[in-house]
Parts: sequence; C-alpha cells; structure tokens
Amino acid sequence: MRLRRDGESDVATNDTIVEGVAGRYASALFDLANESSKTAEIESDLVKFQGLLDESADLVRLVRSPVIAADDQSRAVSAILEKAGIGGLTANFLKLVTANRRLFVIQDIIKAYRALAAKARGEIGAEVTSAFALNDSQIASLKETLKASVGKDVTLQTRVDPSILGGLIVKVGSRMIDSSLKTKLQNLKVALNGAGA
Repeated sequence: MRLRRDGESDVATNDTIVEGVAGRYASALFDLANESSKTAEIESDLVKFQGLLDESADLVRLVRSPVIAADDQSRAVSAILEKAGIGGLTANFLKLVTANRRLFVIQDIIKAYRALAAKARGEIGAEVTSAFALNDSQIASLKETLKASVGKDVTLQTRVDPSILGGLIVKVGSRMIDSSLKTKLQNLKVALNGAGA
C-alpha cells in the first residue's frame, strides 16, 4: 500500500479507475512512469498506439485474436512499434503485455492509464463518441462546456462511430450523456410504437 502525502490511502484495487487485469497493468505502468518522470511521454505513446488501433481493423484483429501464435503476435507488435517510433518503457511494456497474452485488453489498459494520468494532473477524463471526427474548435468548445459542468479541466478521449449517425455520446466517470441521433430515433420509434398500443 502506498500513501499520498496527505495520508489518504491510494490503493490501486480500491480505485474504480484501475479494476481488473487492465487496471493492474495500467497501474503498474503508471507507477513506473511516475518513478522515471515519464508519465506524459508514455501517455503520448499510448495515445499514438490507440490511434493506430483506431485506423486499422487488421491491427485490432491482431490484438484481439486468441488464435494468432504468441511469437507471431510479438514479432508483429515489435515491427509496428518500431515503425510508429514508439520505444523505451512504452515499447517494453507493450511487448510484455503481448508476451503475457494480455494484448486483447490493451485498449482498456490505455484508457485506465490515461484516467490515472488525468487524475494525477487534477483533471477528469471523458470519453466522447461522435459520428465524425471532431475538429480542434469543436474539441475546445466541448472541453469548456464539460469544465463548466464538472468544475475541473477535462481530458477527452475521442472515438468515431459512424453508426450513431450524428450527435455525441459523452461519458464522464459513471455519468453518460447520449445525444446521438441513433438514440433519439430509437426513442422516437419506441414512443410511436407505444402510442399505437
């Protein structure tokens, strides 16, 4: 158990950010990053790796497939990391996760690490899903709106999901705001079906 300076317990297993396998890996990486004063650098590398996952269905299959041999997965991940310019502690960590056959939870590990890093900076993490990629102006506006709502700076993790058609799904902690067109249409359909009954 480690203690913060103010004496408040900060045990990883009691923190909702770091539950399960992904949480334990993220917590271990965050502790190592903190010791070497590289939390921001590692977060940047993890964001870069998440970007690769977002852009490549083949990489997602490589990460999630239980039938790909460990050696093949390790060679592929090493080549991807080298090409992406991800090295040092982040690369070693990703290789360890791959060797331990836990690569299938890497997206959860990245999310948990980013939440830990945001918490250390006094920020709150928010997940935003949109039908189209948000531009810098939209992201800045959304951050300001969320900051006014929660009273803290907000770190956004954005994701594109064309199936929501339009609008946004924003998750801050356990609170979710779903203003997606898909949900509005489903609610309208339910209302119309209910009216005809």
